[in-house]
Amino acid sequence: MTGDAGCYHLAVLAESTPSDRRWYVLTAIGVSTFMSALDGSVVNTVLPVMRRDLHTTVAGIEWVATVYLLAISALLLGVGRAGDARGHKRMYVGGFVLFVLGSALCGIAPTAVMLIAMRGLQGIGAAMLFANAPAILTMSFPAAQRGRALGAQGTFTYLGLTAGPSLGGWLAQSFGWRSVFFINIPVGAIGILLALRVIDDDRPEATGEPFDYTGATVFAAGLVVLLIALNLGHAWGWTSLPTLSLSAAAIILLAFFIGIERRKANPMLDLTLFGSRVFSAATVSALLNYISIFSATFVLPFLLVQSRGLGTRAAGLVLTAQPIVMAIVAPISGALSDRIGSRLLATLGMLVLAIGLALIAGCAATGSLASIAGGLAVAGLGVGLFVSPNNSALMGAAHRQRQGIAAGILATARNVGMVLGFGLSGAIFTTILANGGHEALVHGVEASLYAGAAVALLGAVTAFVRE
Repeated sequence: MTGDAGCYHLAVLAESTPSDRRWYVLTAIGVSTFMSALDGSVVNTVLPVMRRDLHTTVAGIEWVATVYLLAISALLLGVGRAGDARGHKRMYVGGFVLFVLGSALCGIAPTAVMLIAMRGLQGIGAAMLFANAPAILTMSFPAAQRGRALGAQGTFTYLGLTAGPSLGGWLAQSFGWRSVFFINIPVGAIGILLALRVIDDDRPEATGEPFDYTGATVFAAGLVVLLIALNLGHAWGWTSLPTLSLSAAAIILLAFFIGIERRKANPMLDLTLFGSRVFSAATVSALLNYISIFSATFVLPFLLVQSRGLGTRAAGLVLTAQPIVMAIVAPISGALSDRIGSRLLATLGMLVLAIGLALIAGCAATGSLASIAGGLAVAGLGVGLFVSPNNSALMGAAHRQRQGIAAGILATARNVGMVLGFGLSGAIFTTILANGGHEALVHGVEASLYAGAAVALLGAVTAFVRE
């Protein structure tokens, strides 16, 4: 099916959705987007409190965050494909229910092991939400409003990221760390009711397409092994036997997965999507964008807390400069992309992100906190300019019956980019830190930020050559 035909079918479906109803759909999607972003940032904030109360190690409590990311990353493509075959609304609402159930079980978990297991259940629900929400929006809005809708979804994400650290600290201090999970129950109940009421049932007619269980299993195994290697490589050593063995196993599994998909009549991952230059370039650009962002996310708390001596609350306040700007700019850039296209905005966004990271690196040693916050604001401007137009281009390049796969690829690029960003900056930072010296910490932060800026410049190239 050609890209033009895909866009035509999307337009027909979007036009069949009443204008007023579209914005209710956006609100319903926004609730889940805000909740999932809030949950991730809140939980990371209270990990030290959880470790103390559950009497576990730092390495053990890290799995509360890691297993959530692994579950999401491993399942995104599979649940996106299932949405195409079974209906995106069904998968989305089912994911919402699992996420809320997982939240409740996390809140009553008596041990760290139980908490980690229930975070895995949360991750399954989150994958179902992440892989189907963009598909629902894309099919509900015409092409002329797609960027605006995806930009508004980005605003909900950044608002959740902004509110997370301060809300998490307040909840944990006032009601205990379990309250950060219980808060999802009433919010999730509202989101489920909204979704059931306003999102159209898009269950497709029976097509006879079987689900690719073999491909889904092999892909999940390969990606989980790869993410574990990337996540723990800097701790084990990048040339250690465990890291190299896991990396080799991941490459073999993912190569086997590509071979399976090439032979399948109805594959989980439709490789023909990458025949579109727009789709391929937008996917690579998204990956590079998240590598850049999370290179900074990993090292900046060390700079602010250990080098500058700030408390966690003050450091969190400085770090909110980036998501606040992103929340403001994302819907504006999305609306602009509907008018002028995505290429210029996506390219400019990556260039501005590179400048922002370089500015932070330049003032890391002796610059004021205001200058660091200013650099973060510039980086946030770049991300806000980039994400909505790039997402709109990627989703618009996929046929209606492949929207779930496209959304799954987009979300996978985000999650793998996060892990690669942490791995890149972690490797650079820990290597420089190991050399010792009074200023090693600051030098490690600077080098990590400059590396992130270089990745962003590469992303500007891939965004520019998409057409």
